Amino acid sequence: MPAQFKYGRRHFLGAAAMAIAATELGMFGFANAQSHKTKPVNRSTATHGTSNSFAPLKQVDAGLLNVGYAEAGPVDGLPVILLHGWPYDIYSFVDVAPLLAAKGYRVIVPYLRGFGTTSFLSAETLRNGQPAALALDVIALMDALKIGKAILAGFDWGARTAAIIAALWPERCKALVSVSGYLIGSQAAGKQPLPPKAELQWWYQYYFATERGRAGYDKYRRDFAKLIWQLASPKWNFDDATFNRSAASFDHPDHVAIVIHNYRWRLGLAGGETKYDDYEKLLAAAPAIIVPCITLEGDANGAPHPEAGAYAGKFKGKYSHKLIEGGIGHNLPQEAPQAFADAIVEVDSYTG
Repeated sequence: MPAQFKYGRRHFLGAAAMAIAATELGMFGFANAQSHKTKPVNRSTATHGTSNSFAPLKQVDAGLLNVGYAEAGPVDGLPVILLHGWPYDIYSFVDVAPLLAAKGYRVIVPYLRGFGTTSFLSAETLRNGQPAALALDVIALMDALKIGKAILAGFDWGARTAAIIAALWPERCKALVSVSGYLIGSQAAGKQPLPPKAELQWWYQYYFATERGRAGYDKYRRDFAKLIWQLASPKWNFDDATFNRSAASFDHPDHVAIVIHNYRWRLGLAGGETKYDDYEKLLAAAPAIIVPCITLEGDANGAPHPEAGAYAGKFKGKYSHKLIEGGIGHNLPQEAPQAFADAIVEVDSYTG
């Protein structure tokens, strides 16, 4: 077992599936948590359209990948790594990064494997989308950039990835901000049947399990992504320019393979790699997270997500939960960048 262990579905289980969430998460209460609503977000200033962009992207070899990433803020600032989900990309943080840079943080926003300018170094590497692989990509990036410890923050796949690092490598995670809470799961949990209304929310997961679904996503990946954006954030009136800016990331030659493998692996329909077995066994036990954490939820999140009370007890360090009001959906950092940046600054204060 690796020495680092000495320390120590899409993306969520679904509010309508609380029976399954209760089984996996143990229906923990709020004994260690502070929970409150935030001031409603002014939708007129919640997003800034397409006026903001990143400085020219950087590239670095890290582990199995050549990683494309945006960087902002002073190079000697406290590192903050922002992790996007599917079907989104680094532009979910285009308005968050300058807010944090202005506070003196060094902000790193990488493309996940299968997105944007991140590419595999070898054509022989399995296009693997399993959770442990994504987490180790971030560890490799930190090593390549000589970052020993960082604040990690994300949503969707990015929230799960950040939580995995916080759980298995707490010495690398100063603090955590996670949209929709504790998203660590397992293949065993993914095989459990859910109530019919909950299964309906996972329609694309079953679509991806078929060859027709793989071909359909490949052919219609932009239409598919736009539909997910609309369903997951029903009150976010994004324009075509905002969507197209991110959709370019899905033209990656390995994008479809990574996405399909991720969902098939979660259902136990695709194998992983044996080198990740020890990590996945630890994650299947739903390990607690001991680093300081703030969890966030939008009041109009149209994607399936657990209730905060189901996961609060998984956070054993200083912890609080915030409901972001004002019609905020699943892509919380892009819809409410100030609230997301504020949570990072606040969780940093938890560390003393």
